[in-house]
Amino acid sequence: MSSNSADAAARRRTGSVLVALLCLAIFLVDTLSPLDMAIAVLYVVVVTLSATLFGRTGLVTVAGVCVLLTILSFGIIHATDYNISSAMRCFVSVAAIAVTTFLTLRNQQATGALKEQAALLDLSHDAIFVRNLSDTVVYWNRGAERLYGWTRAEALGQPAGALLKTDYPAPRAEIMGAVLETGHWEGEIVQTTRDGGKLVCASRWSLQRDARGRPSGIMETSSDITERQKAEQELHQVRSDLAHVTRVSTMGELTASIAHEVNQPLAAVVTNGEACLRWLRRAEPDLGEAESSVTRMIANARRASDVVERLRAFARRGTPVRQALDSAELVEDCVLLLERELWNHRVRLELALAPGLPLIEGDRIQLQQVLINLVLNAIQAMEEVPESRRVLHIGTALATPPWPTDGEAELTICVRDTGPGIAPDMFATLFSPFVSTKEDGMGLGLSISRSIAQAHGGRINAALNNEGGMCFSLTLPISGATSPSSTRDIRP
Repeated sequence: MSSNSADAAARRRTGSVLVALLCLAIFLVDTLSPLDMAIAVLYVVVVTLSATLFGRTGLVTVAGVCVLLTILSFGIIHATDYNISSAMRCFVSVAAIAVTTFLTLRNQQATGALKEQAALLDLSHDAIFVRNLSDTVVYWNRGAERLYGWTRAEALGQPAGALLKTDYPAPRAEIMGAVLETGHWEGEIVQTTRDGGKLVCASRWSLQRDARGRPSGIMETSSDITERQKAEQELHQVRSDLAHVTRVSTMGELTASIAHEVNQPLAAVVTNGEACLRWLRRAEPDLGEAESSVTRMIANARRASDVVERLRAFARRGTPVRQALDSAELVEDCVLLLERELWNHRVRLELALAPGLPLIEGDRIQLQQVLINLVLNAIQAMEEVPESRRVLHIGTALATPPWPTDGEAELTICVRDTGPGIAPDMFATLFSPFVSTKEDGMGLGLSISRSIAQAHGGRINAALNNEGGMCFSLTLPISGATSPSSTRDIRP
């Protein structure tokens, strides 16, 4: 037998002796005392004391003994001196014992139900505790003991916020207002354990109400997500690194285009510089023409600098920066980087950029990476098609989400080619890593593009065109602002 069980048995034995002595004392006083009063009512004290020592059967037994002792005492005293007053006192005593027993049994039942519920909460792996509206802890389960380190006895009566040093994602008053209004709240909070460690917890609050419907407390259920959040951050870093590697690989494919984009303005700088020297070396220098040549030199130098800066930004490894973006400008910037590829592959470009569309919110470099990948795939898919049929269509438009929303529209950028398309059985694995329709492809472009789109709250869909070829649609949520889109036509 464990020490706890032995202590409980000893307490029951001591309590039983005390109950017996108390019953005997009340019986003797009731029987021998000359006082003309309902002394037997004191048996309710015995019943109340027994509720803490015995179960339902033991309590009923004690109550029965008390009733029998009351009647026995009445019989001894009034066997030859019976009157209605003494009979009423006896009846009141028996009634008091019966009512007290009934109420005590109901209290035992309610207490037992609460203990069972508390035992079930103790089985939970989550930390569960209840605090009243003044933030004092009134219940603390074993999960809370394991997670935070404080025992139940240490936590009860303590202010929860001060005990756990909780950092909230919003002002606590604002969160409490939401709980009182809706009855619940969910969010991520940072709490401190007994040994000073920091935990990131997914916390769920539920408002408790009393019998009159008034708020009485809050039950807080918390799950430790520190490791999960750390793993998600590491996974995000891996994806970011992989996206960077893919961008660098894409730049390798664009070597000819990059060289052309840089050499063209540099050649113009040289040409205008030579012309400037000729105007200055004349017997009578033509300063006006020289100034014009220098102006053109500066413009071409800035053009080359812009190209280099775009390439550096595209290849840079950095933290994504979300900002409002114009979809038309995003498309045109990508086309500028791919202009030489379009010319080399003899692909005719058709732009259908709707003006005045709402802005989208995202990281410019990451979304450029998605579009460049889709456009490059489309250009390469048309290599086996006759030149007269090589047409690349890029369009922007508003789209209606396929599921019910609050009325928010979405913006779609469609990249459509006239290539041979893909076999229907390839659609299931089209966006899977390391799956490619090209012999020398790594199979990462579409997979990474889909991850970037999903990180922006959007998606990528692929479909076969009716007239042949593929259509890839990048759909993104709008930011709410509207900006006049550029409509300049960029063709190779």
